[in-house]
Order: sequence, then structure tokens, then C-alpha cells
Amino acid sequence: MDPALQIAATGMLAEQVRENQLTNDLSNASTPGYKTDQSSQASFGSLLLENASTGQTLGTLSTGVHIDSTVTDLAPAPLQSTGQPLDFGISGTGFFGVRTAQGVQYTRDGQFSAAADGNLVDQNGNPVLSQAGAPIRVGAGGTVPASALGVFNLPTATKQGDNLFTGTPAGRASGTVQSGQLEESGVDPATTMVDMINSLQSYDAGQKVLQTLDQTMQKSAASVGSVSGS
Repeated sequence: MDPALQIAATGMLAEQVRENQLTNDLSNASTPGYKTDQSSQASFGSLLLENASTGQTLGTLSTGVHIDSTVTDLAPAPLQSTGQPLDFGISGTGFFGVRTAQGVQYTRDGQFSAAADGNLVDQNGNPVLSQAGAPIRVGAGGTVPASALGVFNLPTATKQGDNLFTGTPAGRASGTVQSGQLEESGVDPATTMVDMINSLQSYDAGQKVLQTLDQTMQKSAASVGSVSGS
């Protein structure tokens, strides 16, 4: 592939990944406890350019970029009062534990409810766990003491979707559970919209480069054909 085409194409692919992340973030701007993702780009490397006749070094040429890593911003967000007795927010660090079909997973979304069997469950019907890993019963008055909920320290939290994380818990986290409150989403809609616009502009710029290169290559091919046929 022509190096210029590769550079433009890899840049567009990287911006597609960024756009998908920003779109997902924006759709979760009102999801309690949601955490945003940030991807960093890295170069594939550079080619050393030399004069074919003299061997003189002319410089280097980048071979494009790729997504190097994706990091989830786990910084705690402010809590918002809801007045709902089964809403819980963690002030500080830590995660709630829930038992899913795939095993124990973790979340910062404390929008819980009472199941038909009397257990405290999350929005997906997964039982919420105590620090000892046991289901939590909802009291006769439809309440649960904040102290009943586990707050797990998760140093290697990995996002899995549905606002859930996996990882190996390392004891109790330092955060405290507040009842009648929910953690706000970590998304800043205004900043995310600006980032989306910038990303789209970068993608469009790459697309224009590809179109220009394609037109140039077509003209070159036509010129070669004309010379050969003359």
C-alpha cells in the first residue's frame, strides 16, 4: 500500500474507535455511576527515506497510527440526592458487588430495588452482595441499612458492559455508602460533544486526503497510459 494511503487510513480507523467511545459516553450521560473510556494513539513506526542514487538520508516518514491502549476513568463523581430508600451511592472509592450469571461483578451504579424473593437487586435483577458475599434482604419497611452493602476495593477494574466491571477484589475499599443518593455519570456532555466534533473533523480530513490521493493516482495512471500509447 502507498505510505500516504496507509497513514490516512490508519488515522481514520483510530478516529472511528474514538467516535464509538464518545458516542457510548454521550448515551450514558445520565447513567448513574457510569465511567468514561479514553484511548491513546501510538505510531506504528517510521520509515527511513534515502536517495536511491546517492544513498543520502532524506528523513523519516510515519507509517500511521493505531490505538495503543484504552483506560477507564474511575475517578468518583459527585453524589446526587434522590430520596429513594433503595438508591445508594459510594462516597469515595470502591464498588458494589453483584452476583451475575457470569460470576461476581462490580458496579458504581447503586440504583437498586427489591426483588420478588425479598433480595436487593440491581437494574438487571442481579443480587447485590454484602461484604461477606451474601445476598442482602430488604426489610419489611422496604429499606436496607447502608452498612449492609459491601464496598469492594477493585485495583484492576475492567469494564465489561452494562455498567459492570470485573477484577480481583482486595478487601474493603475506603469509600462509604450513602442511602437515598446516586453517583452521577462521569460524562460531561458539553466536553464530549466538542470532542466528537474534533474527532469527526479529523476523520473528514483523512477522508479528503484519501480522495485527493486517489484522484492523483488516477491522473498518473492515465498519463502513463497516454505516453505508452503515443
